[in-house]
Amino acid sequence: MPRRRTQFAQGQYYHIYNRGVERRPIFREEENYLYLLRLVKEYTGELGVTVIAYCLMPNHYHVLVRQDGEKRAGLLPQLAFNRYTKAFNKRYGRTGTLFEGRYRSVWVDRTEYLFHLCRYIHANPVKAGLASRLEEWPFSNYLEWVQKRKGTLVDREFVAESFPDADEYREFVLEVLEAFDTLPEGIEPYLLDAR
Repeated sequence: MPRRRTQFAQGQYYHIYNRGVERRPIFREEENYLYLLRLVKEYTGELGVTVIAYCLMPNHYHVLVRQDGEKRAGLLPQLAFNRYTKAFNKRYGRTGTLFEGRYRSVWVDRTEYLFHLCRYIHANPVKAGLASRLEEWPFSNYLEWVQKRKGTLVDREFVAESFPDADEYREFVLEVLEAFDTLPEGIEPYLLDAR
């Protein structure tokens, strides 16, 4: 049965994610993360896509984006991660695929879902035991959301309109850590879990 494709449209939000083949690491060192973030920044500008939330984990990634232009937001993972895979393979003397098939994408059709995804994405490193506090994981834009870093892969206007107080957002994320398996009605865990 062929995989159903997400219909990308201007002004809409999408959760894009994937993991390493056989759940293997896709990032081996800090420079890998930083290189991928440079690629994402480059291609979001070219494509007219805005990053809302992201988190890069050792063996998977989550990116929540808004398609602002006419070019499909689905081009972002195709361009950035294909280029990343080539560079990764060259650097580590390997061949073949780095990811477990095509990236996955989910249209975010409700505001409640959108906000839940933001905190889900940002809570990932603590849930996975890679950090004991939200502020400790440098490879997400959580620090931008709570005004502790001046990164550029974030829509500051979206954050300010949605959570004008950084402490309010921090508490919102902590809530999901306290009850990580409790999802709002209609949000399927298999759509979120790329571990």
